[in-house]
Amino acid sequence: MSIRVSKIENFIKEEMSLIFLHKIQDPKIGLLTITNVKVSPDLKHSKIYVSIYDKEKRESVLEKLNELKGFLRSELASKIHFRSVPELHFFIDDTLDYVEKMEGIFKKIHENNYEKESE
Repeated sequence: MSIRVSKIENFIKEEMSLIFLHKIQDPKIGLLTITNVKVSPDLKHSKIYVSIYDKEKRESVLEKLNELKGFLRSELASKIHFRSVPELHFFIDDTLDYVEKMEGIFKKIHENNYEKESE
């Protein structure tokens, strides 16, 4: 990955975070964090990974984000000065789910080992 693309990804992540913080006041979205941004080498598409606190609302929040794509892209366009602003594609970042699952597995292993040592 080029340094330029990496800088663009970081910039988009920061700006999108600020847009959500200051411009989006929709209670349907709730607590949302932009965890990562990946931009295609031609800078035409960006994958924006979001972590949504309320697991039950994930699909509805993702739908709402897709409805807001045009607004979000225009807000981003006012902040960045590129020839064109990349298309925004939103994805759920389920990394925390994976971490929780792994912690649960490790906890069970630890408890089983502790029970065996106690016998």
